[in-house]
Amino acid sequence: MNNILKIVKIDAYSITPKYLQLINSILLGIQSGQIKKDDILPSINEFSYVLETARSTVERAYNELKRMGLVQSVAGKGFFIVHTQFQRPVKVLLLFNKLSIHKKIIYDAFAATLGNEAAIDFYIYNNDFNVFKKLLQEKVDHYAKCVIVPHFNENRELGYKLIDTIAKEKLILMDKLAEGITGNFGAVYEDFEEDIFSALEQLSTRLSKYNTLKIIFPQNTYYSKKILTGFLRFCQQYDYKNEIVNNLDHHEIERGAVYINLVEDDLVVLIEKAIEANFQIGKDIGIISYNETPIKKIILDGITTISTDFKMMGEKTAELLLHNSTEHIQIPFRVTLRNSL
Repeated sequence: MNNILKIVKIDAYSITPKYLQLINSILLGIQSGQIKKDDILPSINEFSYVLETARSTVERAYNELKRMGLVQSVAGKGFFIVHTQFQRPVKVLLLFNKLSIHKKIIYDAFAATLGNEAAIDFYIYNNDFNVFKKLLQEKVDHYAKCVIVPHFNENRELGYKLIDTIAKEKLILMDKLAEGITGNFGAVYEDFEEDIFSALEQLSTRLSKYNTLKIIFPQNTYYSKKILTGFLRFCQQYDYKNEIVNNLDHHEIERGAVYINLVEDDLVVLIEKAIEANFQIGKDIGIISYNETPIKKIILDGITTISTDFKMMGEKTAELLLHNSTEHIQIPFRVTLRNSL
């Protein structure tokens, strides 16, 4: 039993839920022969103490192992290994640039679609190339698949070059097609330029009430500049005055303008400025917000959103992984019209 306590580890830097890390550690211990049939597992209290985690976390992991038919419990004796034969889960390194509400939707759909067929180790690199480089160099060789959301605030080209060094049979890009990646690899992505152009076309009737379109695009951002290309192409084709606003703090909002925001903090500032100016949103000014979230259904009687289908993105990425596919799948963009426009 003491040996098992040494085998099983929790990585405090991983975003993977601790109960999954515990399951994956036990499965890897069985696979390596360090944990054998009839071995008694530590009690829930022992694991909870040693791993410094909640009893409910250990209990959830044990219940899942019991459901898989690998572990049984006997009153007064504890938990023990009853089978060592199981379908080996694919080891997956999942690298997200950041955490957000919509990224959680992606992760939940990805993990649910994979089920027990993959063991996910999940890390966040915060759009930082150096953090990304360290994670990749330390970990990528230990995984059968590497799924990456490739967004960087700086050193974008270096990030792409580093990604291009990954064996293509294990690489899947999610959310964005990074430029210059060679070979056959899987990808589930957004077409940033075409998505915003077609979304604005779908909203053209409502937009005709306004004379100017403004997009709030922070100067130092990981967002693709192809969004600006699509925005400017729409404004030119449909003859709208337009402006790219890098910072709202010193920007005076204008009557008759539609504001498109990418970042949630900017939406808050924009609404505050509209209220301060006594502008009626949906009449004096319009608001279009990137990325659908539940709260946007409620704020100010509803905020119009343009958004990728994040659930589909997670599901399709998992399907590529399970089928070992190198297909490139574009995820559709959805427009949800509400009272803010």
